[in-house]
Amino acid sequence: MMKIIQKIGAKRIAVVLVLFVVAFLSINVFSKAASNPENHTKTIESLDEKKADVLKLTAASAAASAAIAAIPGDATTPVANKLADLTSYFMIILMVVFLEKYLVTLTGYAAFTILIPAACILLGIGICLNRTFFKMLAIKMAAFALVIFMIIPISMKASAIIEQTYDASVEMVMEEADEITNEIDENTDSEGNIIDKALSKIKDGAAGLLEKGEKVLNHFIEMIAVMLVTSCLIPIVVLLFMVWFVRILFGIQINLPQNMPKRVASNLPGHKNVSEKQ
Repeated sequence: MMKIIQKIGAKRIAVVLVLFVVAFLSINVFSKAASNPENHTKTIESLDEKKADVLKLTAASAAASAAIAAIPGDATTPVANKLADLTSYFMIILMVVFLEKYLVTLTGYAAFTILIPAACILLGIGICLNRTFFKMLAIKMAAFALVIFMIIPISMKASAIIEQTYDASVEMVMEEADEITNEIDENTDSEGNIIDKALSKIKDGAAGLLEKGEKVLNHFIEMIAVMLVTSCLIPIVVLLFMVWFVRILFGIQINLPQNMPKRVASNLPGHKNVSEKQ
């Protein structure tokens, strides 16, 4: 036993013991704190607010679609159908919001219960055996654990900056959708069709309602674009940025193929036609 200790070295054993303590604290202390929903109150509340907005917009678009479909004539049918199709996009956003809500605690559990202890074990092996491979693998695993743990909180803060600008827009879209829905509902019969006499009383008639419907549709599309950016695109961008930062931190160069610009240009629409003419 003493020969093994002398061979490994007292300092290395001390470092391994420290790593063992870190792994123990990571599993029993940091993991519980990171996976506790009470420690992510602001992030979860922000996701709940986003979920509520998505549900309201989904209901408003469905109601507006049904109301516009009741207008006589075929001119309003495309607008009504497009409003109905928006439900699928809202469902995608809603699923992403739910996924982010669950990942807030799951990533903390995975990082501090699995990845950090595994990194400590690999680093201890690398120190004892004096193997650089295990040391670098341990550092990369620990960095990856911190990346997945921080990605959602950072992306939520970045999204909040954009969402502050569009908070009023959500209410405006809701009011416009409710306005046109109520206006049409007040002038429909028991079967849901607009009464011809009532249609003449509505300002600008069917043409005015169609214009309002198109305006509401444009605002719904704008809100979907914003929500897709804040809910889906920003987390991906944050992940790519953090991965790039970790690679730069460890000195790993990112080399692109030599002919990458030409390859990208060759896939653009119209490139083949231009080359053929030349």
